[in-house]
Amino acid sequence: MFKLPVSFAEWGSAAMVFVVSMLAGRFASEGMNLLQWAGAAAAVLGSVTLAVGVRVWPAEARPRNDKPR
Repeated sequence: MFKLPVSFAEWGSAAMVFVVSMLAGRFASEGMNLLQWAGAAAAVLGSVTLAVGVRVWPAEARPRNDKPR
């Protein structure tokens, strides 16, 4: 199977950070109370944490197949 230079998980997590931040900013511009601000901050921090985790987590090690064919 072919390997893309950047995985779907990396693109997906980056898109999630963008969308969550965009939604938090949109609702913040309309006015939010303190509890809503805390929820928006938690959502943004959670999506950033996921994006960092996807990039830092080591790749799955595959066993080598040294058997001759």
